[in-house]
Amino acid sequence: LLLRWRRRRRLWKKVEEARQRQERGLVQMEMAVRRFREQHPSVNMVSILNLPLLELSKKLRDGSLPPDHVFYAYVGKALQIATETNCITEYLQESETQLRKAKVSEKLGLLYGVPVSIKDSIDCEGHDSTLGFIKNLNKPAAEDSVVVQVLRRQGAIPFVKTNVPQSLISYDCKNLIFGQTFNPLLYTRTPGGSSGGEGALVGGGGSILGIGTDVGGSLRFPAAFCGICALKPTGNRLSKKGIISGILGQKAVVAAVGPIAKDVESLALCMRALLSEDMFSLDSTVPPLPFNEEVYSSTQPLRIGYYETDFFTMPSPAMRRAVRETKQLLEDAGHTLVPFELTNVDYVIFNFCVRGMFSDGGASFHRKFKGELEKNSTGLFFWLAKSPSWLKIALSWITKPFMPRFSHILRSMRTNTVDEIWSLHHEIQEFCHQFIAQWKKLNLDVMLCPMLGPALGIGYPGKLSVAVSYTMLYNALDFPAGVVPVTTVTDEDEQELKNYKGYFRDWWDRTLAKAFHGSAGLPVAVQCVALPWQEELCLRFMKEVETL
Repeated sequence: LLLRWRRRRRLWKKVEEARQRQERGLVQMEMAVRRFREQHPSVNMVSILNLPLLELSKKLRDGSLPPDHVFYAYVGKALQIATETNCITEYLQESETQLRKAKVSEKLGLLYGVPVSIKDSIDCEGHDSTLGFIKNLNKPAAEDSVVVQVLRRQGAIPFVKTNVPQSLISYDCKNLIFGQTFNPLLYTRTPGGSSGGEGALVGGGGSILGIGTDVGGSLRFPAAFCGICALKPTGNRLSKKGIISGILGQKAVVAAVGPIAKDVESLALCMRALLSEDMFSLDSTVPPLPFNEEVYSSTQPLRIGYYETDFFTMPSPAMRRAVRETKQLLEDAGHTLVPFELTNVDYVIFNFCVRGMFSDGGASFHRKFKGELEKNSTGLFFWLAKSPSWLKIALSWITKPFMPRFSHILRSMRTNTVDEIWSLHHEIQEFCHQFIAQWKKLNLDVMLCPMLGPALGIGYPGKLSVAVSYTMLYNALDFPAGVVPVTTVTDEDEQELKNYKGYFRDWWDRTLAKAFHGSAGLPVAVQCVALPWQEELCLRFMKEVETL
């Protein structure tokens, strides 16, 4: 008992130190901004913050806007948003040194002088990548991840790291070290996750460009919940070297790194900058595919597949309306829209996603929490990961008649043999080929899909792990997918929500109806999807949707 008490005390001390470091970082930001304002009282910070990234970067590169004006404008705004939403975990003080060097630099990269925020799990030299785990504190990264190196070479200035949920396997944004991050649009709502700190900071205007990761919607949830845009590229389009994943080594559900910003043009500029010779030489496992300007700037009418529901998670009235209205506007703009029939999503979620991510019965996931003070942040999955296989199978049979979805999850989280894992990977490959065949039979360019929304109340994502079906499908398929906000929840949507029953009429469906409730005025997005390696076409489609 004494040993346990001493160990817990040691852990709490580490947490306390990390929180103090976080607090010191915010104080340093405040002092830096105050110093700058005293020296440059006439600088109009608001006009700088109102510039879209494309215009801002142009002014930085042609010298009409000094990089320090932009940098301190964003440090000041980021400090305000961090105070309101608790989204920043660390201030990268070396950014001030980089800023001084940028002022005398001859080489002006595509992102010259642009301040960029970085998700906690992406390595920045000399800083922790905690994933919300105490055991990862005081273990600074030895070098920058490839993405951060390329950003720096393109002139960008990474200036803060942002908050994540413990383990990253969640679409909320809370951990014991840094606490809960709040949605800048409504503090009682989650900003989404796992790139939730990015969503809150960019959504609140405290960063003009952020970099996050996505393994089931981790970029798309924060963007949709905070009313901004994000792109999840094909898994290997951008380098993942130096980026820590939630479940190391699993290949069934493909993770990706991507940008999050206020508008599509900003995402395109970021991709343009990252898809450079620098990235291809720093990580030779990334295919050397530079950004295809011709595809992105094309004005040819598109042939667009669409669906309003996946028949697994019933869309909220606002989600359904978002797809319908967007479909109509796209048709009015001269594009062709073709209904796409989605089948077997329940099988994909249970058999490919849950079983694929927890093929060892959740043992490696469970091990991550060993020696941590908090272990229940991922709800159901943590509880199942620590349960023996025989108990899962027994409970699966017992619950099958009256809780079919829970029964499926239990069965999907048993321990698999190597042979079974190989068969699963083969099955996912076959499913992908069939999906592409259906896509090509309809001669589609891109796909318009629902995106879960509006933002759920804080704490709800932990109870609603099944609601990731709209996003996770495209991690299993490894297709590029982006989100664009298109509407807000109306009072009529709220009225209609009273009739929401769900497809299974189980506890999850009832809970989701409660989570959607009381959201009038909050943004709702749609998902834009393209075939693998066609990020430029995906962005072009997103731009079409954005300008409707």
